[in-house]
Amino acid sequence: MTYTPPNLSIKSWAEEDRPREKLLHKGKSALSDAELLAILIGSGSAQDSAVSLAQKVLQSAANNLNELGRRSIPELQTFKGIGQAKAVTIAAAMELGRRRQLSRIVDKPQVSRSRDAFDAIAPILVDLQHEEFWILNLNRANRVMSRSRISMGGMAGTVVDAKIVFRKALHAEASAIILCHNHPSGNLNPSQADLDLTRKLVRAGQSIDIPVLDHLIVSERGYYSFADEGKL
Repeated sequence: MTYTPPNLSIKSWAEEDRPREKLLHKGKSALSDAELLAILIGSGSAQDSAVSLAQKVLQSAANNLNELGRRSIPELQTFKGIGQAKAVTIAAAMELGRRRQLSRIVDKPQVSRSRDAFDAIAPILVDLQHEEFWILNLNRANRVMSRSRISMGGMAGTVVDAKIVFRKALHAEASAIILCHNHPSGNLNPSQADLDLTRKLVRAGQSIDIPVLDHLIVSERGYYSFADEGKL
């Protein structure tokens, strides 16, 4: 690939180096994250080409697409060359990527380990700036039939009513459930309230024959499994 100064218009690049042409001739997997983002941005600024601008945007998010997906429209607009329309385009693309992950639920993934449960709920929870509580509704083969949001709160927590948890599970005709909530702070350690709630819901599930198989705490750093840690 030939060297191209960062402020040189993409139209001046060799054709094989231009992101759109590269995608058409080599396929989307041949492009870097910055090149794909540059296609969304379309054009750069007087100082930066679209690719150079895309690199700066990615660097601000530690070159992590999950982190980029958490950026607000005003945050994206702090970059010279990115106005409201381009910021909205980036945000829309990030949301489509998240929804693409969510659409995998039609496959009814089987949960045989905590990582399977994390993969099923992570697209919903990892980017949130507030706390939410969800359940995964499983059939007898431990396949995820659906997800149900129980409650949403603020940065520090959310209120969970056991009656609502099992009403949702019964409505989904679940044979078992997995509890899931996020910690926006990134701290994966369960609080005493988390431990108390888990024990309460496990006992309630036993009484109506809908076992609680696990409770996951989710953040962008990963997850904590109560079952893996022997806390159920």
